[in-house]
Amino acid sequence: MSKLQTEEVTISLEQQVDLIQQGNQEIRNDLLKSYRPFIAKAVSEVCKRYIDPTRDDEFSIGLMAFDEAISSFSSEKGSSFLSFSRLVVKRKVIDYIRKEKNKTITLSLDESYDEEKIESSTEIMAAKASYKHQVDQWNRREEIIELERKLSEYKLSFEELTAISPKHKDARESAVKTARILFEDDQLREYVVKKKKIPIKTLIHHVDVSKKTLERNRKYILAMFIILSEDFVYLKDYLKGVGL
Repeated sequence: MSKLQTEEVTISLEQQVDLIQQGNQEIRNDLLKSYRPFIAKAVSEVCKRYIDPTRDDEFSIGLMAFDEAISSFSSEKGSSFLSFSRLVVKRKVIDYIRKEKNKTITLSLDESYDEEKIESSTEIMAAKASYKHQVDQWNRREEIIELERKLSEYKLSFEELTAISPKHKDARESAVKTARILFEDDQLREYVVKKKKIPIKTLIHHVDVSKKTLERNRKYILAMFIILSEDFVYLKDYLKGVGL
């Protein structure tokens, strides 16, 4: 718990981050100290083992990533700072592990090159491609877990998202377009984030869609809004096919 949370007036974590971005170094140092367990947990989830903050290089990478997240976080996107920082920490650690893995492969080849064992660079490329595929799979899985958690805040589920997805491509594209309008309009976005629902009566004046259609697809639109609001790199890439 940070110092500002022990005072009589409690301010949110997002407000503390905003103060840091305005130049409050004391709060930054306090958050970097008090959220070390949170950082260690996020790093350990990537490494699949216990992380010792005093010994493991991966923790240092996670700590620096958390610090970067403080500087780059924007509450206007609608996501919480902890959700955003968790993804930033995990991605930075994954990038670090990937680089170390490639470095190990290169050093191993330089130190013990054997033409009978390694006939061409194709095997090296295949090994690196396989590793990247594993990392990408892990990233997608982590984003799905985070999406499930975020959906639950809006009383939605991943299984429900699959069921409510519009059957026709045009309908899906229209829903995504509507979600983008919600996300890009400050007042509409603030309403959705605060109320956890779509302002149908107001939205009807911003889109070329009937009220009946909005009502029918409101859960899907809300889910697309959540994806737009978060740092879901892989999910956004996957959904480009429907205009996200």
